[in-house]
Amino acid sequence: MSVYQQEIKAAAALKEAAGSPWDQINPEYVARMRVQNQFKTGLDIARYTAKIMREDMAAFDKDKSLYTQSLGCWHGFVGQQKLISIKKHFGTTKRRYLYLSGWMVAALRSEFGPLPDQSMHEKTAVASLVKELYTFLRQADARELGGLFRELDKAREAGDAAKEKEIQDQIDNYETHIVPIIADIDAGFGNAEATYLMAKQMIEAGACALQIENQVADEKQCGHQDGKVTVPHEDFHAKLRALRYAFLELGVDDGIIVARTDSEGAGLTKEIAVVNEQGDQGDVYNSFLDVEEVNVEDVKNGDVLLNRDGKLVRPKRLASGLYQFRPGTGHERCVFDCIEAINAGADLLWIETAVPTVHEIKEMMDEVRKVHPDAKLVYNNSPSFNWTLNFRQQVFDSWVEQGKDVSGYDRDRLMSADYDDSELAAEADARVKTFQADCSREANVFHHLITLPTYHTTALSVDNLAKEYFGEQGMLGYVEGVQRKEIRQGIACVKHQNMAGSDLGDDHKEYYAGDRALKAGGAKNTSNQFNNI
Repeated sequence: MSVYQQEIKAAAALKEAAGSPWDQINPEYVARMRVQNQFKTGLDIARYTAKIMREDMAAFDKDKSLYTQSLGCWHGFVGQQKLISIKKHFGTTKRRYLYLSGWMVAALRSEFGPLPDQSMHEKTAVASLVKELYTFLRQADARELGGLFRELDKAREAGDAAKEKEIQDQIDNYETHIVPIIADIDAGFGNAEATYLMAKQMIEAGACALQIENQVADEKQCGHQDGKVTVPHEDFHAKLRALRYAFLELGVDDGIIVARTDSEGAGLTKEIAVVNEQGDQGDVYNSFLDVEEVNVEDVKNGDVLLNRDGKLVRPKRLASGLYQFRPGTGHERCVFDCIEAINAGADLLWIETAVPTVHEIKEMMDEVRKVHPDAKLVYNNSPSFNWTLNFRQQVFDSWVEQGKDVSGYDRDRLMSADYDDSELAAEADARVKTFQADCSREANVFHHLITLPTYHTTALSVDNLAKEYFGEQGMLGYVEGVQRKEIRQGIACVKHQNMAGSDLGDDHKEYYAGDRALKAGGAKNTSNQFNNI
């Protein structure tokens, strides 16, 4: 018996027990509302999606072509439309997630207005967006199932048993729009207790995977900007444990922790690590500090001194009070960070890099996997990279190494449109196209995401519309550039009343009032102009 039939049976039993006051309650309508809202709480969602991610991680361990992907979303509607599009084009949401970017929350969701990615936005904004995303995804389920229920009723009214069975099979095998969200908790927004409290909010909203970075919370910078300051491992690991406790307290026992290291581009630290014994985490962390040998008479008040191989050394300190690491140690520190993060309970790693190159990511992950063979990476396919320029330069450099003639190209001008139709540009685009598959195969990248795609697509589409609508095209700028494309491409939002829940509301009105229901979807509804397209 299908879930739908089970719900009808259960509701019928309740109706019978309630007696005559429930005479007007239709058990099938109850079943429909239950099936349309199978996730009652955010914790239901977190447990369901954590299981999906764990299964996907296990599948990836066996087959590196089964990597997962996501796009960053800054509004529930954006996430909803992404999943509707995925289902339309690919028939399944499998291995497609959502990413919640702290950068976009800061830039687009803060009551302070647009902010840089420096953890200055409200702590509750991220959890609120998680909840909003899942509200829109649950509504997408209700809307799509509502359409199937209406088709089922029509088939029954027409006496078409074959069509009725076909629609019933679609209902019984329905795939939800609910997918995992990897949510950015920045550097924890404070101490470990603050991290724990914020994590609980995010998990209760539905997040099954939390991504945290090893920067100082009050000095946090975007991973692709300068001025990043890391913390000693014990400080970071306390926050990893805070996340785990939050998951366990709420019963999401297989919740996923993504530990991000910004050490590749972070040349500073706020603290010198505590050392309990030679060779421990703190000792290794301090070994990367840039120091100068001093004599006792050179020591000034306020200086911090270390014993390095029997010599008295002073870590180089900036006017800001921050200490700097030795140049060129970024990769080595990233590897150390990753190994120790897994030792502390992280499930996935995130290495923030300066440019997107397969070999650089592979080199670091090869070192990590010598210690943790199953270590898997989440990689930020960031819009902060100039992908066109980077890959054209990579091809140029590889051609130089191969001895190929590159006299027709100026390496410093490779972004120029003059090269768009060139052989070099075609080779670069081919490498961009396979970048994710190559990284997953070579560097064990389990999940690929683009942090800010919908930020950029919104700006691009609005620019195009404004240029046409306010220019010579007038109303044709909207009709040709937007609505006609929606119709030709089968974009559900062309029926915006339906997307906003008008038909769902009509269904419910009929449940409540029967023939007396005042419904919006009558003959005078202009949305009927979009029927049968």
